[in-house]
Amino acid sequence: MYCNHSRRFPTLYTQQKYNMVLLEDLQWRYATKKMSGQAVESKDVNLILEAIRLSPSSSGLQPYRVWVISSSELKEKISPIAYNQSQIMDASHVLVFAAWDTYTEERVNGVFARSNGERGLPDSATDAYRTNLLATFGKMTSEEQFHHAAKQAYIALGIAMVAAAQLKVDATPMEGFNAAGLDELLDLRAQGLRSVALLPLGYRDPAGDWLVNLKKVRTPEAEFFKFL
Repeated sequence: MYCNHSRRFPTLYTQQKYNMVLLEDLQWRYATKKMSGQAVESKDVNLILEAIRLSPSSSGLQPYRVWVISSSELKEKISPIAYNQSQIMDASHVLVFAAWDTYTEERVNGVFARSNGERGLPDSATDAYRTNLLATFGKMTSEEQFHHAAKQAYIALGIAMVAAAQLKVDATPMEGFNAAGLDELLDLRAQGLRSVALLPLGYRDPAGDWLVNLKKVRTPEAEFFKFL
């Protein structure tokens, strides 16, 4: 009986073709300065969100949460907090990445309990690792813990941008906002969270974006990479 193994074992040509498409998507991507206001379809937003959810994080803790904001009223409140950058109002959705403020025993134990339960393992299976992890976090200040969690959120932010580029959805990563103001608006501190980044999603407006047709410039390979 004929069996098409290509589905399980892609040919080198297929792999190379996919790699070229990935690079083309990344070449197409840029930090969009002006969005058109066109809505992103729910299916594409959901794919980007699932890519975020599947992102790697230290010890699999996923120490951050993501707010998905499409409400025009709420975007209007966020706009001055983000220094009135036009992408906030023109975006279809604004993603808010908010990191844990601290690694509490309750949070860490909860993650391990869930993963052990879904894997059919007893809690004792990860006791040694979990105890060592909690001891490591215990040596950090609360600010160091927050910065560690924020770094994990940035991994997901990067993957979100790659997923968006593959869907030809524009995304603009932002650190330019008043974090304290956004935390207050979304009541993040009461939930043990602090905002770290924004990611408006939408579609570029070629007529209003001065950057759209400019060449993408990056550090030359010979200067950027060091092979030892």
